[in-house]
Amino acid sequence: MPNADSHLPRPTLLNPRLLASTVDQLGHHAGSRTDVWRLLTEHFAVDLDAVAALLPRAEPEPHWLPMRR
Repeated sequence: MPNADSHLPRPTLLNPRLLASTVDQLGHHAGSRTDVWRLLTEHFAVDLDAVAALLPRAEPEPHWLPMRR
């Protein structure tokens, strides 16, 4: 995350359509969901709850129990 004392403010994304478009574009350049978060917060000031609503939930992998015989 960039230094909070930066003299250059980051642009703010409040419009849901622009936020969704930006997340989509960053998704093409990022290797993972974590990279999307990092790129977005490094370059823009955003509502993180709005971003979380746009990104698909990361579900844990199911742990399958062995079959009983």
